[in-house]
Amino acid sequence: MAATVARLQLHLRVFPATPPSLQLQGPLSKFRLPPPPTRIRCSSSSPTTVAYQTLRRDDFLVVTFYKFVPLHDPRAEVATHLHFLQGRDIHGRIYINEQGINAQYSGPHKDALAYADWLRKDHRFSDLLVQTSPSLCGHAFPRLKLRYKPSLVQLEGGCSHLPLVDPSMRATPLTPSEWRERLENRKTLDVSSSGTADLSSSETAGDSSGRKLLLLDVRNDYEWDIGHFQGAQRPNVDCFRSTSFGLPESEQEMDSSDPLNGIDKENTDILMYCTGGIRCDVYSTILRKKGFRNLYTLKGGVSNYLKNEGSAGWVGNLFVFDGRLSLPPATYKPGADDDDQLRNRSSSELGRCYPCGSEVVELRHRNCANIDCNRLYLRCVEELRGCCCKSCTAAPRLRPLLPTHQRYEKWHLYRHLDLGAPSSSS
Repeated sequence: MAATVARLQLHLRVFPATPPSLQLQGPLSKFRLPPPPTRIRCSSSSPTTVAYQTLRRDDFLVVTFYKFVPLHDPRAEVATHLHFLQGRDIHGRIYINEQGINAQYSGPHKDALAYADWLRKDHRFSDLLVQTSPSLCGHAFPRLKLRYKPSLVQLEGGCSHLPLVDPSMRATPLTPSEWRERLENRKTLDVSSSGTADLSSSETAGDSSGRKLLLLDVRNDYEWDIGHFQGAQRPNVDCFRSTSFGLPESEQEMDSSDPLNGIDKENTDILMYCTGGIRCDVYSTILRKKGFRNLYTLKGGVSNYLKNEGSAGWVGNLFVFDGRLSLPPATYKPGADDDDQLRNRSSSELGRCYPCGSEVVELRHRNCANIDCNRLYLRCVEELRGCCCKSCTAAPRLRPLLPTHQRYEKWHLYRHLDLGAPSSSS
């Protein structure tokens, strides 16, 4: 019984008080069952601009941060964090292990910032870069998952063997202003050498010092599709776990689509970027071991850049791994230049409809209605019953067609439906 009580205490302390009807009876009566998860799916269009100074205490935020730092007893850390979050309305993913912490969560303004402020009081996390953005439809995550995890990010073979806590093995971080300066120097040299500004090419360019420079997008192809820095090649991967840029043992084995194929490791500066920075930090340690010396990363990732520098050099929206999916630059920096966004977009391969290849207006993904496909894709018009292709429209397990920008719940919630029957709204 004592062991059962201990396990319940560990898992239930993070939830707010629940109605009396949901309380346990008997020897466990002092514990409360968690309420059913809030299932909010925003059906509005792209998020509107919200100035941070106008946020109320009950407005919802999404908070993200990570830190590589040695933690000698990570499971004890998990218990301490759970204890602090008791009674606070926090949903999201918070992973802790011997190499540090990786967190993405949502909650009311007060609760969301209280957790980050509490963590920064610990000297090991005093310099933590905490990033916030508004979540206009409430929670951006269905529930809280705070636990020990062997790898802070999903990568083939895991991350525990990588020297992540050694800063010298990670890429050199560039502040958003330093990153922008490197991009502008690259653009100036491209114009002077060709007479026109053509940043759509994925080939290396130079900077003011005469060194070669390569932009490396360390994300997935579907993220690039709705937004990227001009001049960055579209990644040929759909999951970070399978990323393999520059990893073959010899250049002869390297795929021609690999952006690092044929790169001069000694004289090329590789500028890596991702959403928040953690994927670049992880992957740069792998490239270091492969002999790539001149590695630089955008500190805080694209989200930090958009907040500080706006959309300069960036085209499109930013894909995020929560219920919002797609955020325009103005989410991070109110007043971002929308006209500049349109000018950049006109010459890019951004926002193409997966079924027909046409340009789309709304840079927002949705999942295929075919449960056994579930592809995350862009579409221009709804003419395939919510499916990504004609073959999926004939699949035996189709979820109902959703209007506007609503998102599907987890597939198991549709088990009770006759998924083989056409939706009445199709």
